[in-house]
Amino acid sequence: MLTRIVLFTFLVFAALLSGCGRAPDRAEIVVINGAEPATIDPAKIAGQPEGRVAYCMFEGLTRYNENGESEPGIAERWELSPDGRTYTFHLRKAQWSNGDAITAPDFVWSWLRVLREPSAEYRYQMYYLRGGEDFAKALDAQKSPDEKTVGLRAVDDRTLVVELTNPTPYFVDLCAFYTFFPVHRGSIEAAAKAGQSWLRAGRLVGNGPFVLKEWRLNDRIRVAKNPRYWDVENVRVQTLDIIPGSNPNTAFNFYHSGVADLILDKSLIPTSLITELKKRPDFHSTPILGTYFMRFNVTKKPFDDARVRRAFSMLVDKPLLTEKITQAGEVPTDEFVPPGTAGYVSPKGLARDVEGARKLLAEAGFPGGKDFPQVHYLYTNRSEVDDKVAVELQSMFKKELGISIDLAKQEWSVYQESLKKLDYDFARSSWIGDYKDPNTFLDMWIASSGNNETGWKDAKYDDLIASAGREPDREKRYAFFREAESMLLSEAVVCPLFTYVVIMFYDDKRLGGVHGNITDEHPFRTLHWKKP
Repeated sequence: MLTRIVLFTFLVFAALLSGCGRAPDRAEIVVINGAEPATIDPAKIAGQPEGRVAYCMFEGLTRYNENGESEPGIAERWELSPDGRTYTFHLRKAQWSNGDAITAPDFVWSWLRVLREPSAEYRYQMYYLRGGEDFAKALDAQKSPDEKTVGLRAVDDRTLVVELTNPTPYFVDLCAFYTFFPVHRGSIEAAAKAGQSWLRAGRLVGNGPFVLKEWRLNDRIRVAKNPRYWDVENVRVQTLDIIPGSNPNTAFNFYHSGVADLILDKSLIPTSLITELKKRPDFHSTPILGTYFMRFNVTKKPFDDARVRRAFSMLVDKPLLTEKITQAGEVPTDEFVPPGTAGYVSPKGLARDVEGARKLLAEAGFPGGKDFPQVHYLYTNRSEVDDKVAVELQSMFKKELGISIDLAKQEWSVYQESLKKLDYDFARSSWIGDYKDPNTFLDMWIASSGNNETGWKDAKYDDLIASAGREPDREKRYAFFREAESMLLSEAVVCPLFTYVVIMFYDDKRLGGVHGNITDEHPFRTLHWKKP
């Protein structure tokens, strides 16, 4: 098997040398990241591949360290009021990449920009701000709300006061998340006036550890050390190439041949080789806060019927998926929130029950699958795992329920758009927690969340999530979450399949600054070559 890998490596490497020229024009460190980013606008990012690139060019009040923990970023310190609702952030002296000073008004404008953007899938994260949700809803109703109604205030250029609706113990962690990044107002408005995109090399003004030097679609994104970054002395790499990848064999051979130094995305590891690859010293695997699941479009028949959704959920043989396909330590699950979220324990979900699934399907009017409409399972081209899971699910539904499922495979950006428009029947999905709290897995299903993408709305569910947000007592708060998650699972809006592990390939004797962690955050600014 390894002989085949080496042979294919030679062919790929030879093609690179004679073709696109990546090898001779190599950056200091090359990372294979995943799908081509759909955007790197912090207000519009919705996926991990885009987020990793954005972390290069932007930085929030806090930032992630190499262990995935938040630490001071643009804010050097802060105070929290006794009631847990008001933060006063003190900004360090820092500059944008064009030399302008980074100010508290920059954060006010940027956060309001997210609230003004209806297409921002993480817009609801700004609803933690006092008045944030009302401001957004007023805009959607084509009214002109007063910005002063939102709990954001720049006392002076270096003091930002943030008022929250409720105490939010993970708010400092949220401030490291890309939705909360500041963006440079002057360059954005100038580009808009000229009818240009501000997200281009030479136009993008950021405040992160790197500046954008080049973006060749489906080839590479090159970033270079930002000399104006406040912590520039601790950025130890001069140039970095971020290569998009969707084919696991090609991605692994890029790494194996030395074209790339680090693979971050498990979807880029050939599943057929996992058993053999796990024996290598450069194989690194870590459990993370992530769930792989199916989501259903509840606005379209037949999945508008909860009995059909439950039947599909109760039919899947999840251990078979992890033992036959993923093989890297993933754990089958019937719950949506994975372990590791600050002591929270999920309620039991729908366990496998083939006879029960058949009975539910018959009750819904489709005995033995008879007269069941043609439906499509939507998935993306990001991963060999997605391909194999799709085929296995197709086989299960045919064998056990007598239903023929069509498979619809789309490129990452098209797939994301299909989910957003509810242009699907049921779909492959995954969620990586943004912080270590059950809320990051459960507030995405409220009616106003841009990440819901199922058409499901339930006022009681929304009230439970809101009640959890207001509750200072942890156990009472978790009780609200458990009731909400129980609703989500019993309604079969989603069908959890397994919890994730992250797989990375890198030589830890040579490459430093990267560590497996439960939040799967790996800031590129910490990467460096170790001294011999």
